[in-house]
Amino acid sequence: MDHYLPQTDRDLAEMFFKIGIKDFSELLSTIPPEILLKKKLNLPKGLSEPEAMGQLKRISYANRSEECYTTFMGGGAYDHFIPAAVDAILSRSEFYTAYTPYQAEVSQGTLQAIYEYQSLICALTGMDVANASHYDGATALAEAMYLACNQTERSKILVSQGIHPHYREVLATYAHASGIEIKLLPLKNGVTDSNISQAYLESGAGILIQNPNFLGFVENVRAFADLAHKSDGLLGVSVDPVSLGLLEAPGKLGADVVTGEGQGFGNTVNFGGPYLGIFAVKQPLVRRVPGRLIGVTQDNEGRRGFVMTLQTREQHIRRDKATSNICSNQSLCALAACVTLELLGEEGVKQMADLCLQKAHYLADQIKAIPGFDIAYDQPFFKEFPVRYKGDVKALLQKLTKQGFLVGPELGRFDKAWNDLFLVAVTEKRSREEMDRLVEAMKG
Repeated sequence: MDHYLPQTDRDLAEMFFKIGIKDFSELLSTIPPEILLKKKLNLPKGLSEPEAMGQLKRISYANRSEECYTTFMGGGAYDHFIPAAVDAILSRSEFYTAYTPYQAEVSQGTLQAIYEYQSLICALTGMDVANASHYDGATALAEAMYLACNQTERSKILVSQGIHPHYREVLATYAHASGIEIKLLPLKNGVTDSNISQAYLESGAGILIQNPNFLGFVENVRAFADLAHKSDGLLGVSVDPVSLGLLEAPGKLGADVVTGEGQGFGNTVNFGGPYLGIFAVKQPLVRRVPGRLIGVTQDNEGRRGFVMTLQTREQHIRRDKATSNICSNQSLCALAACVTLELLGEEGVKQMADLCLQKAHYLADQIKAIPGFDIAYDQPFFKEFPVRYKGDVKALLQKLTKQGFLVGPELGRFDKAWNDLFLVAVTEKRSREEMDRLVEAMKG
């Protein structure tokens, strides 16, 4: 917490004398008097610093963070391990106070960190080019929709119902403002139905899917790539990057654009943000990439240096030539992901993903053996799966919370057809003892 001292009356008098005024009201002389507040604010009596800190602490004790629970919560934000070195590096002032590195000559450290992040994302996704990041996974996917429509010069996009409902709401907002028509591809047994009419394919800019999808199931990326490409459309895939420690990289399965939520690498759950939007493409689409790219070059003495290149933001070029005007990157969150990936290494990421997979399947087997519970749909899943419960789902999750377990979300809030379902996610942090305790609580 930052600590600071307020100005005393003497301090204020000295400042007013220095700038040649009598009191604070003279600083407001340019504001029309009729819009100035004439009465005093209804504020409580001032507190001393110890009193104020005590009151704030009492208020904070009414809340419980996820650290007070054993977390099996899914739905887009996950409780993954974060190495202690991540915070140590993020807390360095040259990183956490840095703004957009417009002046390359004084921003080499920031530019190099972003360049390394981009390189790691390309290696992870099997793509050729990654940008410096987006706000989050939802806006990154919306930018993929824009890219597909601009590249194909078509104004219709096919969107899987297996994409996170919140992501689909963001897509709808972007589409409405741009005159893009969204056609929803339904789910069949928990995965996207690939039985798509030829007319839909031929008129669409491409297909957007999520893998693993919102229910946690693994989609057939190659099949959808083939469908999209037959009609000269593009395939955009929103991924959980942790899953790519085990699953084949989407770039090797035919994806043209890969987006995703990078929160799982080095970023805390943190009440839903700030997060990290991943965005990567194949080489032919490099000039369609929104946001900024960091490239490597040489100076006039042959030394390696880093620069911003192919800048397509409206702040950098003419607005009518920009690919997007709402695509700032999340440098600090990207740095957290970069540091985490470099600390884990290739084998570490594989081990992290494998632990998620094995533990999730262990817990799923235990849950479906409990009377009244079952795993919805028989499909391969990674670390997250939907549980069907014969009773009151909302009441069940509330009882589990009281017993110290965060589980969910309940899926009926997104679709009435899912009223009897809730999600369970298992990361590498969960122990067998924690999973067994959850099963016992559910039996109760």
